[in-house]
Amino acid sequence: MNEIPTPASLTAKDFSSDQEVRWCPGCGDYAILKAVQKTLADVGAETHKTVFISGIGCSSRFPYYMSTYGFHTIHGRAPAIATGTRLANDDLDIWVVTGDGDGMSIGGNHLFHALRRNLDMQILMFNNEIYGLTKGQFSPTSRPGTRSPSSPKGSEMPAAHPCSFALGGGAQFVARSADTLQKHMPEVLKRARAYPGTGFVELLQNCPIYNDGAFDEITSKKVGADHAIYVEHGQPMIFGKERDRGLRLDPRTLTIEVVALGEGGASEADLLVHDETNLTLAGMLSRLEGPDFPVALGVLYCAPAGVKSEIDAHPVAGFDAAAASDAVRAMVYGGATWTVD
Repeated sequence: MNEIPTPASLTAKDFSSDQEVRWCPGCGDYAILKAVQKTLADVGAETHKTVFISGIGCSSRFPYYMSTYGFHTIHGRAPAIATGTRLANDDLDIWVVTGDGDGMSIGGNHLFHALRRNLDMQILMFNNEIYGLTKGQFSPTSRPGTRSPSSPKGSEMPAAHPCSFALGGGAQFVARSADTLQKHMPEVLKRARAYPGTGFVELLQNCPIYNDGAFDEITSKKVGADHAIYVEHGQPMIFGKERDRGLRLDPRTLTIEVVALGEGGASEADLLVHDETNLTLAGMLSRLEGPDFPVALGVLYCAPAGVKSEIDAHPVAGFDAAAASDAVRAMVYGGATWTVD
């Protein structure tokens, strides 16, 4: 009989399976895997009460590398499987791993309704702005002009914004981080896990083979501070290597603008103060992008009242999981079946 370590004794290594991690050298998924394992250890998660559910894509190999329960499901359906898992077992800590192609394309419908239902789970979307597993076609989040095997002249479609999509679907918790931000990412993941509903986290992830350097301006130690803004509840929105720029609301257009502190009379008192309970502000932040604006990282939105979904809070009265399982088994094997030797 295997001895199950107590939560207090678990380390990040305890959440690592014995499977060889097989992503391309330099893939951002390695860093995300490390951050997730660290997060679970930090919060005292238990391996036998944790489950990772994925769809199809490079990111969806994730469950193999976690020493937890896991499902590697089919394209785009991870949120649906996670919904069933949640309704069947309220004790599990459920994590959904998906990608920008898996979640925003074929899985868009399932993702939308999972967010709307607000069941207690975490959805991590690895966004590398490309289809990596199927050899580099443009994805829903690819920027206009992206050249790929499926768009040799450059993509002409506008890019989808995962966090904007999540907010539009009624998500109650929406955040963003990036693969190389090993101090920032675990804190964001902890916030998502602590939220009593669906925590949606977009993780900007580098694909060194088909879209290398897509987020270098955001994550680079040299220039990242000038192209990213780390939003924090109750704090003024300041960014820049010298912390000399900020975000201000233009009252004439009701849009966000970048100002240089000390120029034109602009001061810190003029800047927006982040309020993570403000849905309108979260929507504006979710769509900021370069070169004119910094990309917002951190918790963009956290609903002021963390209320679980009615489905989650009030399961079907008298539901007997064992009896239901027996009934399904009887239905499957009760008709015309064949045994193949």
